[in-house]
Amino acid sequence: MAYKIGLIGAGRIGRVHAASIAANPRAQLVCVVDQIAAAAESVAKQYGARAGTLESALAPGIDAVMICSATNTHADLIEQAAAAGKAIFCEKPLDLDVARARACAERASDAGVPLLVGFNRRFDPHFAQLKARIDAGVVGAVEMVHLTSRDPGPPPVEYVRVSGGLFRDMTIHDFDMARWLLGEEPVEVSAAASVLVNDMFKECGDVDSALVTLRTASGRLCVISNSRRASYGYDQRIEVHGSMGMVCAGNERDDLVEVWDGGGSHGSKVKNFFLERYTTAYRSELNHFLDVIELGARPLVGAADGVQALVLAEAALKSLRESRVVKIA
Repeated sequence: MAYKIGLIGAGRIGRVHAASIAANPRAQLVCVVDQIAAAAESVAKQYGARAGTLESALAPGIDAVMICSATNTHADLIEQAAAAGKAIFCEKPLDLDVARARACAERASDAGVPLLVGFNRRFDPHFAQLKARIDAGVVGAVEMVHLTSRDPGPPPVEYVRVSGGLFRDMTIHDFDMARWLLGEEPVEVSAAASVLVNDMFKECGDVDSALVTLRTASGRLCVISNSRRASYGYDQRIEVHGSMGMVCAGNERDDLVEVWDGGGSHGSKVKNFFLERYTTAYRSELNHFLDVIELGARPLVGAADGVQALVLAEAALKSLRESRVVKIA
């Protein structure tokens, strides 16, 4: 059976999910909605769907919706989809405000519909294997986690103005990964950040380079390194140090071939951006969403995870503004 899906949002990330749906025999893209009609029509035509309205995406016969629109629309769309009884996938974050995120999550829960939040990195096969090794006790008790997440270049200013800032937009992925890998909730957050890449961020009231430290109640530590610029490509690395050793996952490259000659050693470039780096993760994420619909599986990344990552993002922002460690209740 192919589950009928309505896609809300036909921008860059919406197109990624549309491609995943088209490649999956368990899913059928039926309806594409976007405030820019031409964008919806383009995606719909490419994948044999129809461009429609929000009402058509929530109509009877549609099994699920994937919300990939602007962040400030997420909470309202979750509530409308829940009221229509649809299974919901929503890109991160649920909202830019913790209270609003909690409210829409409660609406979905009250309606009895599943809500999967789009923290795709948990579905990356390398990171999933790293997590499996931790859970198997290969490195003993986790003591320290290091997360490196650096974009190849800054996004457009139009995006930055509505993104919610580095911590809510970019670091929020790392906050989710930190919670997942630490195995305990952080209780303290400390953040330092600067504008080192482009003054455009300062003009938007944002930052482009940051270091964040998290501590759990038992003392486990996590350090997150973020930058909006990495001249060598999309930098995505994890290192987890434990009582019995260390496990790490490095960057993906175009290939693993290296040439050694009189000038040194030379290898292929790191994957350029998230579209190339996380293609498999997005497809695995969709498969999990279909399992949630078909089998009643519990979402691996649910509404509570979306809320808690946002709590950490807000704490990091408060730490930066007030130059102090912020405790999480």
